[in-house]
Amino acid sequence: MNSITNAVPISLVCHPQTRSETIERIDVVVDVAPRDTLALAFVLECDLSRLQIPEPRSSRRAGGLWRHTCFEAFVMAGEGPGYREFNFSPSGEWAVYDFRGYRDGGELEIDLVPEVVVHRTLNRLELNARIDADFLPQGRLLRLGLAAVVEDIDGVLSYWALRHPPGKPDFHHADSFAMQLVLP
Repeated sequence: MNSITNAVPISLVCHPQTRSETIERIDVVVDVAPRDTLALAFVLECDLSRLQIPEPRSSRRAGGLWRHTCFEAFVMAGEGPGYREFNFSPSGEWAVYDFRGYRDGGELEIDLVPEVVVHRTLNRLELNARIDADFLPQGRLLRLGLAAVVEDIDGVLSYWALRHPPGKPDFHHADSFAMQLVLP
């Protein structure tokens, strides 16, 4: 399991059953900002014209973001079994889910809005998200699963994560929580 010691890029790997010839790399930088805010910077590099990327919209809650290009963070306190799922779309839309155990839960009603900022060039898509400490599971030791779903121009999805469990893509699987973070 990787531990965060400073904010350095960590590369996601493509699931072997969903290979992408388009994407050059997807990196994530994880950092703890003031007041224990979790800061994530996802960077996707490739010819973006070969991907389907949602158009910018006003920041709002939306469901089903994982059906298209989307960046995700799964956060578990200690050994769980509960965890939170955060979905961030390049459109600026977001969703937060709360689980008591493996896929046992649903949407989390929150009053505050996660901060999502997107920058795009011809060959680079960067999505920065800040998750307030109030949204995170309670605990100083957190396990993270970082992931991305990327839709190509033909509608084919590829699945990217720090680590993939055996079998089909499954970001909720305990083996996907491959990074450890200790809040100060």
